[in-house]
Amino acid sequence: MRRYANCKLCPRQCGADRSSGQTGFCGESAACRIAFAGPHYGEEPCFSGTRGSGAIFFCGCSSQCFFCQNHQISLGDQGRVVTADDLLAMAEDLIKQGVHNLNFVTPDHFWPHIENLGRRLRARGHTLPFIFNSSGYQAPAMVAAYAELMDIFMPDFKFADPDLAHACMRDHRYPDITREALRRMVAAQGFLEPWDDDGRLVARRGVLVRHLVLPGYVENTRRVLRLLRDEFGPQLPLSVMSQFRPVETCLTRGLLDRTVTAEEYGQVCDLVEELGFERVFIQPDAGHPDFLPDFSKKEPFAGHLKRGGRRRPPADHASPQTS
Repeated sequence: MRRYANCKLCPRQCGADRSSGQTGFCGESAACRIAFAGPHYGEEPCFSGTRGSGAIFFCGCSSQCFFCQNHQISLGDQGRVVTADDLLAMAEDLIKQGVHNLNFVTPDHFWPHIENLGRRLRARGHTLPFIFNSSGYQAPAMVAAYAELMDIFMPDFKFADPDLAHACMRDHRYPDITREALRRMVAAQGFLEPWDDDGRLVARRGVLVRHLVLPGYVENTRRVLRLLRDEFGPQLPLSVMSQFRPVETCLTRGLLDRTVTAEEYGQVCDLVEELGFERVFIQPDAGHPDFLPDFSKKEPFAGHLKRGGRRRPPADHASPQTS
């Protein structure tokens, strides 16, 4: 836990002494906070399968995007402090419920806790896959440590436009940092396998990249897709999401203050096909609102309750972005 002192866990390199109670750029001290732990049925089918993905949502975020769909926990104060033993008990409870994997959502700024948890779980003989579900904005030098424990990387690639990145999360370096981190993730674990877009076979290992189309910024998405195609080729597994919904800060700023239009998303899908991507989840119906979270509730995802918590939702129900 000494790594929380003079913290350099994320690309911000803020140097906060989180071990003494200071908060870093991520908004968190060394006291691990989570907002929700439970089977999640709103991920891509290759992760949710039929029994759900064992999601643990961590509070805070190093990206701090103002439009975050999980803003209650990434930017707000929802959540509770847990100990290392609490985390272990939560994870083993999820495993007992039969989830297909453990899904660590926004994990990088609490990596010392997660690394400790992962090693304890492996020492106890648990073999289900671990998912590193992140913003893509990871310190490239940390990827090797992640890859020692994480079987699956599911990063976002939000911005290819440095100016848009700066406007949304105050770091124009996002495209370069994320591309380098993604290179290392792919080098460590390869592309997602097995690939099954209807969820009959759940993924065991590899990388899938998510991208959320932003309203009015289709050109940013075009640049992201071309960058990914040029760097990694058409076999790179993708999830291209249309589910953006403006939060209050979007309305206040007058930026990203509407949803994505069908025409915008259609242009994106046309480019996906033109570039020849072969393993892609698309979201033509803009996702289902039941899988946008309200972390003020005991069950943040209404879709879980409406579906009895055990039936896999349709494939267009991708999960909210991870900040």
